[in-house]
Amino acid sequence: MKFLKLDHIGVVVNDMAAAKAFFLDFGLELLGESEMEGKWLDKLVGLEGVRSGIAVFRAPNGDANLELIKYYSPEDENGIRPNYPNNYGIRNICFEVDDVEAIFARLKEKGMPQLGEIQQYEDEYKLCYCRGPEGIILMVAQKLK
Repeated sequence: MKFLKLDHIGVVVNDMAAAKAFFLDFGLELLGESEMEGKWLDKLVGLEGVRSGIAVFRAPNGDANLELIKYYSPEDENGIRPNYPNNYGIRNICFEVDDVEAIFARLKEKGMPQLGEIQQYEDEYKLCYCRGPEGIILMVAQKLK
């Protein structure tokens, strides 16, 4: 058995419209949207009465997709909890870009906050974190070589 590729990363959101707008502004391409429900989905995710919507995005020249998922039912009883870089679990989604400063200038115009400052790691990368909708943390990386 061998792995062929990373297919997608799934992120559950509450406000699909805001999350879609953020990733479109960020520069991803919306590949498609759909709604799903049924016993097969209940069995797949291990919940009862699942009804959800998804939006699938791809970064330009990217191999893996980003899938945003909105659960209409059942809802998460705990609500949105802010994520921080030191929390356990998936920490961030990283995108390689050609100009970190330009990306953050565009995001700042749209009111998206950086978590820290743009930093250079040795002679390899310029890096920065920002917070997207609902606590999603994005890392943006620019290769310097």
